Amino acid sequence: MHRRKKHPEHENHDRWLVSYADFITLLFAFFVVMFASSHADKGKAQQVSDSVKRALEEGRVGHATAALAAILGGAADQRGPGNAARKGPGGAIPEGAKPGQLAELFPSMKVLSDELKSEIEAGRIDVRMEARGLVVSFKQAALFPSGEDGIAAAAYESLEKVARAIQRVPNPVRLEGHTDSVPIHTGRFRNNWELSAARAIALLELMATRFGVGRARMSIGGYADSAPLASNDTEEGRSRNRRADIILLNERGVLAEPGKR
Repeated sequence: MHRRKKHPEHENHDRWLVSYADFITLLFAFFVVMFASSHADKGKAQQVSDSVKRALEEGRVGHATAALAAILGGAADQRGPGNAARKGPGGAIPEGAKPGQLAELFPSMKVLSDELKSEIEAGRIDVRMEARGLVVSFKQAALFPSGEDGIAAAAYESLEKVARAIQRVPNPVRLEGHTDSVPIHTGRFRNNWELSAARAIALLELMATRFGVGRARMSIGGYADSAPLASNDTEEGRSRNRRADIILLNERGVLAEPGKR
């Protein structure tokens, strides 16, 4: 009885490709994580992280690359809208920002809180985060003489600090005038509506002409006594309500603007 000869097994010379593919996958994941950690927009960073995680779990690196490009709005070698949110080869920060290009505002809040510390401690300015964005609220007495819309020169230094913060981010800006409920009727203003709107316009003009903030980024609103912070029944409450607000809008705030829905 003859035994069959065993044929020698052929060595697989392509096994290195498996390790190489695993290495490339891990390297890709590493750079994506580094990007997500440094990206200013936390919402986009989370989207990147989730998309890459799903793609790696399913073994689809190409899909992760496509997801990354879709979230950013353009590939790294494109001069598309995805690169417009930061300065560099992709393009400069636009004057009129779209919701997908808005900057995270908490860093700006920290900077302004530090730079306006003395004004905040003196009770002339309040810096706070609201659902619509970062609000820098000036008490009326810090900006305007009673019943007038001319901005006091003493307020220019504080306003310049706010203007610098505005210039660092692409977010749209809203300027609002507010009054208390005490009626006004002068030769210039027939009521509080006219006064509050005139103060908002005065802020816009100063921001544009003296500090170089683009007019296309700004909008104004005059609210009279319709949006109080406190009761108008006391002098303390009325003092809080007489104010001018400068708001750096976040995505939610922008969507409330005309034509942004």
